[in-house]
Amino acid sequence: MTQYTGMPKTAKERGKLAPYKLGHVAIRTKRIDEMLAFYCKLLEAEIAFRDSSMGFITYDDEHHRIAIIQMPDLETPADKSTGLDHMSFSYHDLGELLSTYKRLEGEGILPFWCINHGPSLSMYYKDPDGNRVEMMIDVFSSVEEIQAFFAAGAYLENPMGIIFDPEEVIAQHKAGVPFAEITKRPKLPEGMTPWDMLRT
Repeated sequence: MTQYTGMPKTAKERGKLAPYKLGHVAIRTKRIDEMLAFYCKLLEAEIAFRDSSMGFITYDDEHHRIAIIQMPDLETPADKSTGLDHMSFSYHDLGELLSTYKRLEGEGILPFWCINHGPSLSMYYKDPDGNRVEMMIDVFSSVEEIQAFFAAGAYLENPMGIIFDPEEVIAQHKAGVPFAEITKRPKLPEGMTPWDMLRT
């Protein structure tokens, strides 16, 4: 039975020793040049190390956030296969997310799915190998707001979210529409299910 159980305690609060951060993601590929170029554009990153078999890129003070490993004998996984669904990167605010969308649009990189999950506003992209990358902002600024959203049952009713048009959001943002109004998740359209909101 699906239910909201509240925000769990952190590992530290539970007396457990856990990592203090997520270090990096490593991706295997047959097209290292395309993949490095894509992630450098997507994340405004730079190459920290590169040879014929691998490349490390970073956009902050970590030595690398994405590792791309060239393995020429790889097979492309089937569409319906288990594995990582996506990786996610957060921006500080709506302005940063929208500016990134427009910058990438100018590079010919467009999201395949723009969805208001409720707790987040997210744009999903695909890299040259088809791996999915979420670029997102948090909608709520406190744990209490998130708890209220889940406790109200909205996520049980629609765990997917509502598709949005980024150009409409840009227009609202430029017009000075309040953030809470822009990001408030609408209800599902009549006759639609959460799965009608999914794009793959």
